[in-house]
Amino acid sequence: MNTAVQGRRWLGSLAVLMAAALWGTTGTAAAFAPEVPAMAIGAAAMGGGGLLQALLAIRSMAKHWQGLRRNWLLLLIGAVAVAVYPLAFYGSMRLAGITVGTVVTIGSAPLLSALIEYVFDRQPLSLRWLAGALLGVAGMGLLAAAESHGAMGGEAVVGGILLGLLAGLTYALYSWTARRLMLSGVAAKAAMGATFGSGALLLLPVLLLTGAPLLSLGSNLAVGLYMALVPMFAGYLCFGYGLARIPASNAVTLTLFEPVVAAVLAVLIVGERLPAQGWLGIVLILMCLVCITWPVKAPKS
Repeated sequence: MNTAVQGRRWLGSLAVLMAAALWGTTGTAAAFAPEVPAMAIGAAAMGGGGLLQALLAIRSMAKHWQGLRRNWLLLLIGAVAVAVYPLAFYGSMRLAGITVGTVVTIGSAPLLSALIEYVFDRQPLSLRWLAGALLGVAGMGLLAAAESHGAMGGEAVVGGILLGLLAGLTYALYSWTARRLMLSGVAAKAAMGATFGSGALLLLPVLLLTGAPLLSLGSNLAVGLYMALVPMFAGYLCFGYGLARIPASNAVTLTLFEPVVAAVLAVLIVGERLPAQGWLGIVLILMCLVCITWPVKAPKS
């Protein structure tokens, strides 16, 4: 791998890590609006952020309209996945807790992403990626087990885990479709803007039906605006930048950093308790990130 390609991938990895750090704040932010339904939080966050991305990318989408129209099925699949993801993700966190919901969603996404790439792209995975993914999944397991001991209601936790798996699948799916659009010649800004803008339109009816509590208090509105502007808008700009430079499976795996941020914030701000095995899980996740992102020296010719 030459220096230019290596630098490109390194910058892409850093951008995805920045996105993951911003996303890790969403559960804690949502905890400050407990009376707002999870569906409303999800629709406001992803819907608002998606519309902003589409507005920012209008000129790029117009320029690449032919490519988007030619790949309409990828765009449709991505839009549906974008619409389902926040509803499942925030529902998971409400039922199973911030850390467990984030852990299951982000922990399952790398494996599902790799499966999607293997089935549709015949994309092989390196031993280094597999080693990193195993470290990450082991860390996810320890973190989820540590948090589930203190969770209330077994049925609620099971429901939260199932929603987390659905969120992980849709996250992996829209990451893959966006990446495929980029590889077909559509600019990253246009691919992300069209995917998230279309998904935002699908979320508007949900927001209209469930979003009244967002306007009932200034604090609820502030939470909704923060979610749309910071983790969803700024975060996905970073993610799109990274996705244009590294494979979708690598990008999704790097977002294992999100539950680390979510767990730390949940402990420090929300008051969730994290036992020793949870902190061990965080260490394994950090090792996973080092394993995947550490630059590989090009062989001497």
